[in-house]
Amino acid sequence: MNGTEGLNLSFEKLMVFGGAENMSQRGVRITEWKDIPVELLLRILSLVDDQTVVVASGVCHGWRDAISWGLARLSLSWCKKNLNNLVLSVAPKFTKLHVLILRQDTPQLQDEAVEKIAAYCHDLRELDLSKSFRLTDRSLYALAHGCTELVKLNISGCSAFSDSALGYLTGFCPKLKFLNLCGCVKAATDRALKAIGFNCHQMQSLNLGWCDRVGDEGVKSLAYGCPDLRALDLCGCVLITDEGVVALANNCLHLKSLGLYYCQNITDRAIYSLAQRRVKHKHEQVWASMKTRYEEEGLTNLNISQCTALTPPAVQALCDSFPALHTCPGRHSLIISGCLNLTSVHCACAVQAHRATHALAH
Repeated sequence: MNGTEGLNLSFEKLMVFGGAENMSQRGVRITEWKDIPVELLLRILSLVDDQTVVVASGVCHGWRDAISWGLARLSLSWCKKNLNNLVLSVAPKFTKLHVLILRQDTPQLQDEAVEKIAAYCHDLRELDLSKSFRLTDRSLYALAHGCTELVKLNISGCSAFSDSALGYLTGFCPKLKFLNLCGCVKAATDRALKAIGFNCHQMQSLNLGWCDRVGDEGVKSLAYGCPDLRALDLCGCVLITDEGVVALANNCLHLKSLGLYYCQNITDRAIYSLAQRRVKHKHEQVWASMKTRYEEEGLTNLNISQCTALTPPAVQALCDSFPALHTCPGRHSLIISGCLNLTSVHCACAVQAHRATHALAH
């Protein structure tokens, strides 16, 4: 179905289900598209896909202005060809966007498109530029000056960005809470993480997967500067040692998800520090009038696959400290694949099931 067909179908639906009657009661006669008031137009557009919204914005100036003021979220990931030109065309029209998704299978976006977004979409809170391999530092510098309200940014796979440009961006976007840097091997360095820790104190979720230049100094900067960190993916960050994990355990007491896949320098010291964090957290909450469910759960996801230096007693102690970590089938939130020496580690569910079976047998 093309954009025009989608508009016609939605128009007919609203006319059938009361749209026309409601408008006629207010003295508005609707027989074709040009008669539609703004509020009804926005209702129609809420029923159609993003491609149809783009088509509608080109119908007339009135519609373009109405959509510009009423549209808060837009995805252009459906555009498989000429995405760059499409962004250049629509960015000046949709100036009130809060969310813009430009995820691509084949890289099309170029810096000029991101610069256009930064020039017109100053209210953006969420931007997805993942797999935009063609983008350079020009894009990050443009976003730094034009999109300072960003809360969520996905630039995973953007391998051309540098750590200096990323650090510059964080200085202008202190509200960032969710940042995906997976595969950004040049941008995600200790230097960039120090900038994030210094500028983005509200950071809650950070994906550093396969950023093999990230080391303990960067992780410690995150731990000290982002105490509200809740999800951190360090999978494939082979330089990480116990020192970085201990800093996280001691400072990021809200940490709920941690990925350490293939961090083979991690030893039992890091695991025991995470387990003991539970005790420390409980002591610090004595003076609090109430606890959130989140704080009581603590770690709920941990990936230590291929961390071959770990021993069963340490990992079992961690499991015992955080009952939300599961090794049982269907609930694998403690991932230990590739660690053949950890097969004896069991979560609380497995222990309870064993006790129940034993009781029934007797």
